[in-house]
Amino acid sequence: MKKILVTLLMAAGSLGAFAQPGTSRLVTDTIHSKVLGVPRAYTVLLPRSFDSDPGREYPVLYLLHGMYGVNHDWAEQGNLKAVVDLLTASGEADEMVIVTPDAGGVNPDEQQNGYFNIPGWSYEDFFFNELMPAVEKAYRVKGDKGHRAIAGLSMGGGGTLSYAQRHPDMFSSAYAMSALTTLPEGRDISDRMSPKVQALNKSVKENDCLRYVSEADDARRDRLRSVRWYIDCGDDDFLLLPNMWFYTAMQQAGIPAEFRVRDGAHNWEYWHSALYTLLPFVTRNFD
Repeated sequence: MKKILVTLLMAAGSLGAFAQPGTSRLVTDTIHSKVLGVPRAYTVLLPRSFDSDPGREYPVLYLLHGMYGVNHDWAEQGNLKAVVDLLTASGEADEMVIVTPDAGGVNPDEQQNGYFNIPGWSYEDFFFNELMPAVEKAYRVKGDKGHRAIAGLSMGGGGTLSYAQRHPDMFSSAYAMSALTTLPEGRDISDRMSPKVQALNKSVKENDCLRYVSEADDARRDRLRSVRWYIDCGDDDFLLLPNMWFYTAMQQAGIPAEFRVRDGAHNWEYWHSALYTLLPFVTRNFD
């Protein structure tokens, strides 16, 4: 009887260890950018085995915020850590380093927003030449296309598509939520807007994701086919039509892409729910 009891207790302990495998952790760091001339914060979600397995390297996901956003939005409003812990424990997503950079601020009239190079705000140069090398060295990231993905919402969704379009050798997959694929009608560059919002809208227009596909020649189409694409937008989202146009352009260009329209609007409830599809998607497309 004593042997049976001991066996049952050991089994229960084993099941408990399986059910509670440990959790990821969030850290916030700062890079002093020579390109931007200011320090920029970024948040990193480290996988649950990061401290216990110091020789291990990880794939990386760059997860971009939207306009009015900052680096900790995904952690605080998207509840990123809870979803990561659930999906890695269930085996639906691989352990990975997730980086959420800061490309703006809560007041676009006073703080320049945007993922592109704007006069006085060369954010794309900063992202590729300073942020990525620093992060991937500091946090044991496998720094190659096969182990790197990018995703984002709204303005960050447009940044996701444009970065992967123009740097297809850098990313295995791109997942865009409620993406600003093109400048919507009515979002002009008029004098009624502040200079910083005008600059942002001009940069979106210059890096139009829809035009980049529709004007692609055969060589560009071949490069775009090397990335796995996913477009995700709510049926009540004001950016639904531009997302549909982008997917249509991809289809006409012969570039495979997944497109989903789900119940929802342009809000954090929708983007949080997208994580349950995003993390398994990038996992499947890592080498």
